[in-house]
Amino acid sequence: MPREKGSTVVASNRKARHDYLIEDTYECGLVLSGTEVKALRSGKASLVDGWAQIVDGEMWMESVHIPEYTQGTWTNHATRRKRKLLLHKAEIVKISHRIKDGGYTLVPLQIYFLDGRAKVELAIAKGKKDYDKRQTLKEREDKREADRAMKSKSYR
Repeated sequence: MPREKGSTVVASNRKARHDYLIEDTYECGLVLSGTEVKALRSGKASLVDGWAQIVDGEMWMESVHIPEYTQGTWTNHATRRKRKLLLHKAEIVKISHRIKDGGYTLVPLQIYFLDGRAKVELAIAKGKKDYDKRQTLKEREDKREADRAMKSKSYR
């Protein structure tokens, strides 16, 4: 029985939703060393430059910054090392087929603890063009204006 219950978000990649069109998401386990877990529990990590790849049938996440643990000693971890992701073999095969189609990449959306275990939400994403980003911003702005108008009309 786990000591912790529930979910706690450690880091999220808000820029990914702006830069990429998210096709599908997967929940992956994360292989970490002891000081990495302690550093994550302090709530400091950055997913901005992070990405994932499949190498020899295994999923690896790279360029994710988990800072050194402040009370760590010489056993501290490297801040931007490759970290293995835990997925079922069938899921890895399905993801690899989607990525081989071209134009898709694997982007981490958030790191969180679920019942005491570190997890990563990984997305299959396609890069947006500049005009797609502008269109998304315009739609968001229009939705805000419509919500404001509906809210002001309901009070009158």
